[in-house]
Amino acid sequence: MRRFFAAALIAAAVLPAAAAHAVQTEADGYTRYELLDPGSGKFHILYEITATTPGAKLYFNPIRPGSVATDEHVYDHATGQPLKFSVVHADQARAEGLSDADPHADYIRVELARPVPADGGQGRILIEKTYEDAKSYHLDGDDLIFDRPLGIKRNAVVLPKGWELVDANYPSQVIEQADGRIGIAFWNGTPAEAPLKLRARRIASGAPAKSSVDARVLDERAHQNRDIVYFLNPPETSSFFLYHDYTESRPGVGVYVNVVRTGSHANGPSGKNLDTGASLAVKILKGDAIAAAHLPSDEAPDKVTPDTEVVVFSFPPVPDHGSARLRMFETYTDVPSYHVDDKGELVFHRSFGRAADAVVLPKGWLLTNSSIPATVSTLDDGRVRLDFVNPRNDEIDVLLSARKR
Repeated sequence: MRRFFAAALIAAAVLPAAAAHAVQTEADGYTRYELLDPGSGKFHILYEITATTPGAKLYFNPIRPGSVATDEHVYDHATGQPLKFSVVHADQARAEGLSDADPHADYIRVELARPVPADGGQGRILIEKTYEDAKSYHLDGDDLIFDRPLGIKRNAVVLPKGWELVDANYPSQVIEQADGRIGIAFWNGTPAEAPLKLRARRIASGAPAKSSVDARVLDERAHQNRDIVYFLNPPETSSFFLYHDYTESRPGVGVYVNVVRTGSHANGPSGKNLDTGASLAVKILKGDAIAAAHLPSDEAPDKVTPDTEVVVFSFPPVPDHGSARLRMFETYTDVPSYHVDDKGELVFHRSFGRAADAVVLPKGWLLTNSSIPATVSTLDDGRVRLDFVNPRNDEIDVLLSARKR
């Protein structure tokens, strides 16, 4: 799961080579606030963040002014092992490369497990801490209030056990946790902070009955771990280069199977582990070859026909308490989805099921239509990029058109 708008899922800006330090860049921020005893003003924080500055050995996390931080722990997401850290003032953070350090703030200085690999590599960490901030978390009579502007785009707040949500001012999923606590989760798709304010009340009749709703429908969208970027080739080719990122966290799993969408054909697949920079072993299987490969049952496609095509990526099995962040590259040809119409306009029509998707138009084409709201930016080489954020557990039907300049 900061920087963030979806465009920054990819970007890693650096200073010119002559500069003393690279600017700290980050991605995939996600924060989970677990509210502790009402009246204590305390909440437990689990903060997932990815350092993306190539070659970085350190990461600095600010301690929010007005909050008192205790019980800090930091872990490497790839291995699950603890990382060395200390709390330093802005002066030290600035001296060690954080050029924009707030002079009035303290920072958690994290020593990364390994330097961030070049060419899009990552250093994924989990910061665990407890904040005391009565201004953000307090009682109003008998009601519990959590009132806090949140700059990180993906967030979840978990109420204390025995409390129900009665007001939420920001559109959110409401998801009962395994232990009966009520969780509130959202993805902020705007460039501004989310002015979150929650109000909760004690459940008068005791703990509610466990929900019978299918847990798969209630998957927390804000904590999604997949995103994809499409780079459209010249439209007469009906092909597009893409990469999709995925975090595998199941211990012992060392295979990812991508089922090629019906009507598409995959070419030239490759992949790498973003945590280490190591390449992945890749092969394309079709029809009977899929069954012969004896893929893990939870990875193999449900139904295999002679035309079924899969791309199999292999990597070292995930260790206990660890995970692997994978990036898979492929080129697809799909005439129905991507073509030039009879008026000479580029048409790209595809459903997106992930929470974060992006499309980059070919060079020299100007955007004329987008059926789904997107954030639009222009890359350094003049290509237009659209970033789509869908906070719901459904698909969006994206129809784009463009005209040659």
